[in-house]
Parts: sequence; structure tokens; C-alpha cells
Amino acid sequence: MDIIENWQKWTSFLGQNVAKAESAGMSQKVIQEAAVQIGEYLANNVDPKNEQERVLSELWSVATDNEKQSLANCVVKLVQNRKVQ
Repeated sequence: MDIIENWQKWTSFLGQNVAKAESAGMSQKVIQEAAVQIGEYLANNVDPKNEQERVLSELWSVATDNEKQSLANCVVKLVQNRKVQ
């Protein structure tokens, strides 16, 4: 996945897809649940490509299910706030 090698590209890509999901009428809860599923997939199948992803990966590996939801929610919020700026 070339897109995840650069943090700016990755968060831009996520932000675009969150915006598409919102435009398609997906609720915030559904978006957040998808973020947790994506986080699980990445944690199990993709080696972090940069420092930011490595930090998220390490946090994910020690997080409880509730904490994973919080981390995923924070990433969604991060990319939503970036598209506004």
C-alpha cells in the first residue's frame, strides 16, 4: 500500500473517504465502527511505514476494545478536522 508510506497522504486519503461516507449518509457510529475494523485489519496485516503509524500500531497492540474504539474515533476526528482547515 503505497498510500500509507506517507502520513500526509494517508490522512488525506482517510479524510476523503470519511467525507464520502458522510455524503452517502453513513452515520458517525457506522463510520467509527468501520474505523475500528480498518484498524484491526491494519494491525494484523500491514507493517507500519512511518513513525506516526508505528506509534498507532504500538498503542493499538496494548489497547482494550474500548481504547481501540477511542483511538479509531480520534483518527476519524483528526481527518475530519483537517478537511475543515
